[in-house]
Amino acid sequence: MAKVLGLGGVFFKAPDPQALIAWYNQHLGTEMNEWGAQFPIQQLPAGAYGVFSPFKESTDYFAPSTQNYMINLVVDDVDGCLARVRAAGAVVMPDIETSEYGTFGWFIDPAGNKIELWQPPAV
Repeated sequence: MAKVLGLGGVFFKAPDPQALIAWYNQHLGTEMNEWGAQFPIQQLPAGAYGVFSPFKESTDYFAPSTQNYMINLVVDDVDGCLARVRAAGAVVMPDIETSEYGTFGWFIDPAGNKIELWQPPAV
């Protein structure tokens, strides 16, 4: 049977794509170019996975962003990444959540996108 195998990418509009690329490269260590950044599955920590999930239109989970989406990035250190983007002027949400799924933190990038950082639990 033909079926989806995984998340192939996240594509979104930005007022100044080149500036946003430079910001992510500098403050979160991506190696993004005009085509984006590639994250080989092999470099993800054990237990990491992609999620494709619709939310109700009434959700406030993406707030304070006004976008209709939120981007989740797998990271190796939520606290360290949030410190880096805070120092770069990003709005960082005050709460960090830890559960059986790992640790989560959030910030708003320079283009107004809410970004969820996910550090999977150690396996």
